[in-house]
Amino acid sequence: MKTYGLSGRSGTGKSYQAISLCRQRGFDALIDDGLFICDSRVAAGTSAKRQATKIGAVKTALFTAQEHREQVAGAIERRAPEKILILGTSDEMILRICERLSLPQPEQIIYIEEITTPEEREIASRQRSQLGRHIIPAPTMQLKRQFSGYMLYPIRMIKNWSSGKGAGEKTVVRPTYSYLGDYIISDRALCDIVEQAGLAVEGVAAVSGVRVESNEAAELTLWVVLCAAYRAPLIETARRAQSCILAEMERMTAFHVSAVHVEVKSLK
Repeated sequence: MKTYGLSGRSGTGKSYQAISLCRQRGFDALIDDGLFICDSRVAAGTSAKRQATKIGAVKTALFTAQEHREQVAGAIERRAPEKILILGTSDEMILRICERLSLPQPEQIIYIEEITTPEEREIASRQRSQLGRHIIPAPTMQLKRQFSGYMLYPIRMIKNWSSGKGAGEKTVVRPTYSYLGDYIISDRALCDIVEQAGLAVEGVAAVSGVRVESNEAAELTLWVVLCAAYRAPLIETARRAQSCILAEMERMTAFHVSAVHVEVKSLK
């Protein structure tokens, strides 16, 4: 196994360039901001961009937590990639990550200035400082569960980088620490979304009860009680309501919904 580094100041476009660099130089895995990404999939880790503070983000990116460190090191051992690209804001950071994950010292450290123009770095810096946008070099669907409740935007929908086709899908996210303030979606608003989505389904006469539960990962579980229209096919109506409520909740809130339980309790 060989390791390589990509070094550059924060906000200079390292994550944006990472997948293209992997394709061009034959790297089959990368480590970026606490995530181990292999063959365009998040194989292990926790993203630093989930942290509430910049200090917390730095600690995650450096694998300071033992459980996080062991999880990623174990995934690397199982996947056994031939070449890993490690992203860092300095040579020291890259060397420290290698040490903490028991990886060999880098064969080469590539500098962001070597693969980008001043104009590209300026655009990346402006996106970070003015808009709070961060890039994660992984597909949006791979990050959906880990970033439940965050606004994610996919860019460049293309195939696996190891196939040599395209540059890999990337995701734009605004971490909590990049916002000017907090935002809260109340349970009442969530219940209203469920009710309106349920009423839009053919065969649903009324939504008579909604309960919303969330866990520490901000995943939602929904319990919905319906009143169905007389002579409506009950199982089909319940399934349509499940699908509609799930899609509308995730579209409007960006929360990951782990389950939608539907009970048809009466007819009207």
